[in-house]
Amino acid sequence: MVPSGLPVIADADTGYGNPMHVVRTVREYERADVAAIQLEDQAFSKRCGHLADKGVIGTEEFVRKLHAALDARTKDTVVIARTDARGPHGMDEAIDRGRRYAAEGADLVFVEAPESSEEIERVAAEIDAPLLFNVVPSGRSPRIDDAGLERLGFRIAIYPGALLAPFAAAAAGALSRMGGRDLGDLAGPGGIFDAVGLVEWTELDRRYRTEGAAWE
Repeated sequence: MVPSGLPVIADADTGYGNPMHVVRTVREYERADVAAIQLEDQAFSKRCGHLADKGVIGTEEFVRKLHAALDARTKDTVVIARTDARGPHGMDEAIDRGRRYAAEGADLVFVEAPESSEEIERVAAEIDAPLLFNVVPSGRSPRIDDAGLERLGFRIAIYPGALLAPFAAAAAGALSRMGGRDLGDLAGPGGIFDAVGLVEWTELDRRYRTEGAAWE
């Protein structure tokens, strides 16, 4: 495959462990020539940002991981700090974390899954940093177009389901026509994840999760 030359934002999830693992993650992603790395403050095991039952690690713990990522880079790799605090703790906590992560040196701040137009506007107005927005049709955030995001001052918009959703729907339709089970509407992250057993895996996670393990 011939490289396109286009800059790539790579999702590094939680960094796959503690700060030491974050260092290794940054090094490996830089070897793959990514332009930006997205690092989040969710607790492991993590969830899609637009699903319920998320947990986040403490702010100070994430800041240590963020510092590890910033110190580990050897190129002009952009480090994006994402907070998932809106779900478990509300918008005030999410904005406080976004401000803190910006102050600690994150190149961009990403507040995942604001749940109203007013909340989106709060992110833009109250966090003084370059901002990223996640566009997820049928997710927890309301629809907003690129012009609206640009008007509010967001610098980057990502569309994680732009290719996944139509490919998943086409594959499910083709398999059902061959005699497989009709999976119905796969719109939104919930529909796609349900098709691959999210309910079962979530129940297993709840069954074996240690009480209070690293969650705030």
